[in-house]
Amino acid sequence: MLTIGYIGNGKSTNRYHLPFVLQRENIKVKTIYRRNPDHDNWDKIKGVHYTSDLNELLQDEEIQLIVICTKHDSHYEYAKLVLEHNKHCLVEKPFMETSEQAKEIFALAKEKGLIVQAYQNRRFDSDFLTVQKVIEEGKIGDLLEVEMHYDYYRPEVPESADSFDPNSSFLYGHGCHTLDQVISYFGKPDDIRYEVKQLLGQGRMNDYFDLDLYYGRLKVSVKSSYFRLKERPSFVVHGNKGCFIKETKDRQEEHLKLFYMPDNKDFGIDTIHHYGVLTYIDEEGTIHEEKVPSVNGDYGRVYDDVYEAVINGKDKTITDEQTLLQMEMLENGVKNLK
Repeated sequence: MLTIGYIGNGKSTNRYHLPFVLQRENIKVKTIYRRNPDHDNWDKIKGVHYTSDLNELLQDEEIQLIVICTKHDSHYEYAKLVLEHNKHCLVEKPFMETSEQAKEIFALAKEKGLIVQAYQNRRFDSDFLTVQKVIEEGKIGDLLEVEMHYDYYRPEVPESADSFDPNSSFLYGHGCHTLDQVISYFGKPDDIRYEVKQLLGQGRMNDYFDLDLYYGRLKVSVKSSYFRLKERPSFVVHGNKGCFIKETKDRQEEHLKLFYMPDNKDFGIDTIHHYGVLTYIDEEGTIHEEKVPSVNGDYGRVYDDVYEAVINGKDKTITDEQTLLQMEMLENGVKNLK
């Protein structure tokens, strides 16, 4: 059994963590710390202790792992505190504000023989897992180009902003997901070209990014915007023998926002209308087009991996090197802001 506690009791904890953790019989949620009990907006969970005394969490010998689900500007402080109290640590994205902070936290964990890891749940998105399946089946041939899109139409968000903070930028908040996907599957690129913009002008929020990562002759593009009335396909994959287009994103977040939880059998699962389309040419020169059933996603797999690392001593799936590379990409992207 892995016994855990949380720092933070907001949307992140209650929407993106607890619905998956509470499904797992090998993980026990013991305590949730929140600084301001008067600001609680979520129903309390039966059997979980809630406290506004952080020491209750830090000094509880039964708790092995603490999950940090607070704003990005407190991640470093809390992670350091957790590790200094000899507990393993899982940190929401973006992991830290800088790669230097991340290096310090990883070094402290190594010194103490503890695990600290970023919560990169989007590695377990259905669309991303399906793309991997299609690539590995080989029907599209040698990979030439991959486009990854994550679009919104929310003009009211950038229009309401009159300042810019790199650490709460669109690139930091959302690019960390897609960049982690790229790094986890393709590794470290040979070269990167950055186009990071403030579409409404300087001094406003970052509301657009387009990053091209090069792996030999393969180009992987990561694109996102707040001003897309019609979203681009989630993934477009081209090889020298075919292509795969997945129009729709993973549905887990969509369902969570509707309070349709993972205990429903069809939670997050694509219907045939959401399936991507694979088009390829075979060895006889015949062109085929077929729908590809989606691989089911599961954000909770992050916790399965952490459990294996803490309890059974297995290697972390989300490595320090991957997280540091992602942090450096985010920093370089902001430096290229236009």
